[in-house]
Amino acid sequence: MSAIRMQFLAVAVIVFLGIWLTGFAKVHWFLYVPVVMFLFAGITGICPGLMLWKKLGFKD
Repeated sequence: MSAIRMQFLAVAVIVFLGIWLTGFAKVHWFLYVPVVMFLFAGITGICPGLMLWKKLGFKD
């Protein structure tokens, strides 16, 4: 597993922990989007956000 994939998984866990500590009923539904995206990127190694920024000309 690469360091970037581990980073995605760690951030997903930290954000999900924040959602859990706040209360699932109190947080806005949009806060779940980054968690799902980070989990997807960590598990598959494909990060749509990173691909978008690369296509816009930013370097990795």
